[in-house]
Amino acid sequence: MSDTTISPLAPKTKPDIAPVAGVTLAAGSAQVRYKGRTDVMLARIVPGSSIAGIFTRSSTRSAPVLWDQDILTESSGASPDGKPLVIVVNSGNANAFTGRAGEESVRALAAAAARSVGTDERAVYQASTGVIGERLPHRKIEAVLDDLAASLSPGAWHEAAAAIMTTDTFPKLASATTELGGKPVTISGFTKGSGMIAPDMATMLGFVFTDAAIAPGALQEMLHGSARGSFNAITVDSDTSTSDTVLLAATGGAGNAPVTEADDPAASTFRAALDGVMRDLAHQIVRDGEGATKFIEIGVTGAESNAAARIIALSIANSPLVKTAFAGEDPNWGRIVMAVGKAGEAADRDRLTIRFGDILVAENGWVAESYREDDGANYMKGEELAVTVDVGVGDGRSTVWTCDLTHRYIEINADYRS
Repeated sequence: MSDTTISPLAPKTKPDIAPVAGVTLAAGSAQVRYKGRTDVMLARIVPGSSIAGIFTRSSTRSAPVLWDQDILTESSGASPDGKPLVIVVNSGNANAFTGRAGEESVRALAAAAARSVGTDERAVYQASTGVIGERLPHRKIEAVLDDLAASLSPGAWHEAAAAIMTTDTFPKLASATTELGGKPVTISGFTKGSGMIAPDMATMLGFVFTDAAIAPGALQEMLHGSARGSFNAITVDSDTSTSDTVLLAATGGAGNAPVTEADDPAASTFRAALDGVMRDLAHQIVRDGEGATKFIEIGVTGAESNAAARIIALSIANSPLVKTAFAGEDPNWGRIVMAVGKAGEAADRDRLTIRFGDILVAENGWVAESYREDDGANYMKGEELAVTVDVGVGDGRSTVWTCDLTHRYIEINADYRS
């Protein structure tokens, strides 16, 4: 359940979220697991919209993930003729590792949501988040769907974001406006995630909407591209969820000429805005990492390839020894050397360079003459930290974001089901 103590890294102000033409939302309480809070979100997306999705690569994927992958492949991302798309999300129960019962719950919810909103069952996308291995009490969710459908609103973004939280301490939303084909367009979305965060497609639930007109194939390519520098570049604890799902829907309400190719030069500004919204949402997940007190950027340069740089960056970001050093505000750069070495990618020990922010810590495979331990210790007291490592063998580079590992992480996860 969401902690009452908001992460110290949370945004200081509530974000303003612009409505997206063609998208309405509602949130309600089905008491799937949590008492006294909302735990179901419903979204309706107008007929004629496109939808794209990316999902966990876990071999123990949840029933909703398998359902979404199936209907997305079947439809190629197009909505049924004259029918809206629907997204139903619950928190408190992941409907994962639930066997045939999980499949039955997904089919039942698809049928119920289709009746409530007036669409086809195969136009109903689903996501569930929470405890693994417990049967989803889907009838509780079915019981509130008519009321949710009746209360759909273009402005219920914050309510929808709050309804999908589990151990999150704050709802995560982002919005941007830009132009496409001479028309103003809006991109708005929300996500959830706090623990079980490690990129293997995506590592949480995320729902992003735009009123741009974009063909399904182009939308899918754009989503994949934006995920590389956002949801696939974060890690809290190196654990990939069974339920990871990111959906991106485009309604066409902005009235621009439809974009049919992801690399259309006319869509470059839109792609940049989409990248920004998704990166903002991904960063908020790290800022809400279970027990986190530090937001940390890990940059790796000089690797054999970008892929190699990413592996090295994640080796640093996922190291418990590195993460606990940050938590203890200990500038133990030797642990970073260790994490580079264990990554299994080429690195020249005698050309290795490490920086904490602007502070040169090590160079040429040895501690820098200018480095002073007090400078490193003072830097570690900040809430936002940057570590840059050059491994001296090529031009590859990558950036990932992570947080520290504190005793609070143990407390949250030890008590998760109680």
